[in-house]
Amino acid sequence: MTSFAFDAQITSAHFDASGAVFALGDGSVRFEDGTFDAVHDGAILCAAVHPSGAGLVTGGDDGRVIWSRKGEAGLLAEVPGRWIDAIDASPDSKLIAFSAGKTLSVIDATDAAFRRDFRHDQTVSGVAFDPKGRRIATSTYGGACLWFARIADQKPVKLTWAGSHTAVAFSPDGAFVVTAMQDAQLHGWRLKDAKNMRMGGYPSKIRSMAFLSKGTLLATSGAQGAVLWPFTGSNGPMGREASEIGFDDSTLVTRVAASNPHGRLAAGLADGRVWIADPAGQGLNFIKAEKGAPITALALSPDATRVAWADEDGRAGVTDSTAEAA
Repeated sequence: MTSFAFDAQITSAHFDASGAVFALGDGSVRFEDGTFDAVHDGAILCAAVHPSGAGLVTGGDDGRVIWSRKGEAGLLAEVPGRWIDAIDASPDSKLIAFSAGKTLSVIDATDAAFRRDFRHDQTVSGVAFDPKGRRIATSTYGGACLWFARIADQKPVKLTWAGSHTAVAFSPDGAFVVTAMQDAQLHGWRLKDAKNMRMGGYPSKIRSMAFLSKGTLLATSGAQGAVLWPFTGSNGPMGREASEIGFDDSTLVTRVAASNPHGRLAAGLADGRVWIADPAGQGLNFIKAEKGAPITALALSPDATRVAWADEDGRAGVTDSTAEAA
């Protein structure tokens, strides 16, 4: 395992084409090989891998969206006086979407002149592209909205459900949209008919979710184990129960990470440990067995062979997903 100790909170962990990358609360982007970019005047609030696969696009409380590569950084967009709250990027369409307050903005990584701004009635908390990068889902108070990424004048499709929705994801087949909610539950919609899916039973707020196994499973944090919802068939999880792996009544899963279409799932725990497992197999492999501060960031490499993690105290690590913990 390669270990790091940063003097700042770690916002998120990622894998770009070169390896692990961390976005930090001190406004810097740190690459696995030690390359360091101080890119924001303030904290990085959100990050995603750039559509090219090289480096990160980050949003900060300085109102800027920046592309950071090793030894090079460039300003992509700016919203003066606002925080960039959420961001996503599509390698298929080469588009980048980000939110500031009630506005969703879309820019093109290959065309600096392209920009679309879409206004919402409520603050946007989450942003996600569909699998082809043509539509964008946003989470907000009262549900989710769907926008066509390149069309300037449009009204969104509104998916309504009472309450505060804090994050959003498309299923890998584009058939479902799922949100995490403030009151410790998931909510979903089947897009062909806007059918609602209530997905509750969590003891804690859901802070991360990830599809795996060719989109047939959705894993989430927020319970004593990683919760797995079935997404096979046209009905997804409707009328079906979730399962749970890695149950431990002494702690909670705080983060999950996967790399669809692979079957491996990584989980970070509130007691500082990290495990990886194949839900179709047997047993957990604790790649970080020592306990410590809660895991706050987690990523699995695109080929599902490496894991990057970070904890609340600024410690981080990168390890082979098949390695045994010391």
